[in-house]
Amino acid sequence: MVKLLTQNQAFGSPGMTPRWTHANKKGIGTAYSTASQIWFTVWNGVVTEVYYPRVDRPQIRDLQYLIGDGQTFFHEEKRHLQSHIERLQDQTLGYRLINSHPQGHYTIIKEVIADPHLSCLLQHTQLKAEPKVRSQLQLYALCAPHLQVGGWGNNASVIEVAGHRILTAHKEGVWLALGATIPFKHLSCGYVGQSDGWTDLADNFQMDWEFDQALDGNLALMGELSIHQGDEFTLGLAFGDSLHAAAATLFQSLNLPFANQKRRYIEQWQRSDDKILPLETVSSDGGNLYHSSISLLLAHEDKTYPGALIASLSIPWGEAKGDQDQGGYHLVWTRDMVSSVAGLVAAGETDTAMRSLIYLATSQKEDGSFAQNFWVSGEPYWTGIQLDEVAFPILLAWLLKREKVAFHFDIYPMIIKAAGFLVRHGPATQQERWEENSGYSPSTLACNIAALICAATFAHQQGDDATAQFLEDYADFLESHLEAWTVTTQGTLVPGIKRHYIRLTPADIDNPTPQEDPNTSTIFITSRPPNTPHEFPAKEIVDGGFLLLVRYGIRPADDPIIVDSIKVLDAVLKVDTPYGSCWHRYNNDGYGQREDGGPFEGWGQGRAWPLLTGERGHYELSAGGDVQSLIQAMEGFASNTGLLPEQIWDESDRPELHLHLGKPTTSAMPLMWAHAEYLKLLRSRYDGQVFDLIPEVAQRYQGDRASCKLLDVWKFNRQVSTVQKSYTLRIQASAAFRLHWSADDWQTVQDTSSASTSLGIEYVDIPITSELQAPIRFTFFWTASNHWEQRNYEVAVE
Repeated sequence: MVKLLTQNQAFGSPGMTPRWTHANKKGIGTAYSTASQIWFTVWNGVVTEVYYPRVDRPQIRDLQYLIGDGQTFFHEEKRHLQSHIERLQDQTLGYRLINSHPQGHYTIIKEVIADPHLSCLLQHTQLKAEPKVRSQLQLYALCAPHLQVGGWGNNASVIEVAGHRILTAHKEGVWLALGATIPFKHLSCGYVGQSDGWTDLADNFQMDWEFDQALDGNLALMGELSIHQGDEFTLGLAFGDSLHAAAATLFQSLNLPFANQKRRYIEQWQRSDDKILPLETVSSDGGNLYHSSISLLLAHEDKTYPGALIASLSIPWGEAKGDQDQGGYHLVWTRDMVSSVAGLVAAGETDTAMRSLIYLATSQKEDGSFAQNFWVSGEPYWTGIQLDEVAFPILLAWLLKREKVAFHFDIYPMIIKAAGFLVRHGPATQQERWEENSGYSPSTLACNIAALICAATFAHQQGDDATAQFLEDYADFLESHLEAWTVTTQGTLVPGIKRHYIRLTPADIDNPTPQEDPNTSTIFITSRPPNTPHEFPAKEIVDGGFLLLVRYGIRPADDPIIVDSIKVLDAVLKVDTPYGSCWHRYNNDGYGQREDGGPFEGWGQGRAWPLLTGERGHYELSAGGDVQSLIQAMEGFASNTGLLPEQIWDESDRPELHLHLGKPTTSAMPLMWAHAEYLKLLRSRYDGQVFDLIPEVAQRYQGDRASCKLLDVWKFNRQVSTVQKSYTLRIQASAAFRLHWSADDWQTVQDTSSASTSLGIEYVDIPITSELQAPIRFTFFWTASNHWEQRNYEVAVE
């Protein structure tokens, strides 16, 4: 029976404003078994966020030891000790943390795993010191609950159960319990910065306060451990949906010898490598980052919603973020998720990708789109629309088809709905891959063209040749406008290079007559520092998104504009580090560590991204360049435990800020997109061909092009003003219509009924012959509602 102790209430409610913690993790862990529904992270020698019962629900800020002598000092593991981390074994996401006093007075050695079958974190601990020193030491476990993804509103109590006194916390149906295989001498719950254990020790190095309860605030739990009862012990942090469940889980987990738990944990992870390819043979580090990448990608899958993979078990610049930023990177982005599972497929593991494809089909909106990002439950977090994120699930379906993975689930409805959305809502996207601007993006267009051709292959397979032809035609429309929409002819960034791809030609997706000229558009960058320019000519902002055109097979590597764009890219965005080359997202980017080393808080300075080194590697392979140095660079950017960061420091070393050229900033680490890029680059090197290349795309656009259609599309969200001779003008709408039109200033009139498609799109094609001089003028008669559009439209012929 549980006895809740409530006699002594803590003071200082509600405590300091809560914050999360640093995002440049040194370790990520979870049991391979789905029965254990916790994930943990490690930073600077201590456990930081622990997630339960889903991979998107962080429940604590951190768990660490405080150590002192009760008279002259107390030390905090993460702040005062020198930390070293190593994996318990290759490809196993368990860690040995060695935290040492700078003068060698004592060392804390911890082995951290999750219980292989229960939702409990296990931290086996040894405190090593000379007998005289050890006899004077006092060790405290300090835990900061942030239950239900927030620091405010937590409740904590000391309880007595089965003759043991332990610490607990709860909020909105989630409970945690903290205990050990040795007893606590003293226990307390308090408000952070007011009555918590850290504040207590900082006063006089002694634990004077023992509060039984603290309610509705930002709290910390602390217990002094009876370390003189033995040389080592195991600390457990268990979770449950009730106090009884959390407490029972804690004692069940601690009851088993840690050595047995560790052996089972390692055995589980060893099984994850059973089917993978020997890609370590083309690595430069003996397979260290390769095997780590596979384990990390597998670990980012949820265990309640199979197939749901989040972007990262981290909150970028979490030390500056509180409850108002619940998402962090522990959300599903379809772009990141598809990249993640495609990386696993590249390594030979296809089961996860199949689960992800089914998960995506169940997460798709009725209109065929996907939310910008969402919790693993499917609930949207941010609600922007990124057309590449609608295209990626189609590309995943095609990849699994290419790999001959058997489909026992009908994925075609998802494919056709997503393809229909791309046709209805493109070509401009509300947000491109950097989630900041709307318009015509080379990377988004590349994804959409590739996805539509892939969707057409599925339509042909279904016997729906008319829909397949319609999708191929629309892909041709996008492909034939790539240069007009996204290539400047007035480049100024590199002398002598006038024509090159730009990051984006801005366009308002709500404007039916968008400005589509890359030379005259301006782009607004929101993340720039105060009192600096935010608006720039679009022709002077570049990124590497155009590389996807080569990657999927839309353009050859030696295309003259591609080659010139590479020169501009290197001149403007390339960074050389001791480990190799890396690239910025785009010039004048503000999303990154500030110049003074401070965290990104609404503005900063964009840093170099290792995933872009992988992206560049795929181009170099296509172009016959040096791939191995880029593989080696990515390995150099990783931690010794095999974690790749989102961003690296790209300036001279700042040791006082713990920032070193080529090493992580405090943005997200690990980033699964980067790990997937690395795996795919190894596979591409192994095969001698880019893994993401789509033969059907390359054949269509790099072959004789006989099947390509010269098409321009008029639709209500893009009312094109001109069409070229020899093109076909396609008039599209979402309801059946009869087009009333003329090509000779209404001297003669034609009425053409729209053709239907299985996409819910109706259309009429008008061939634009060389003899035409007058504009195409037209209006609509809506057949279902039996009424006229009540206005005329026109498209000039040039």
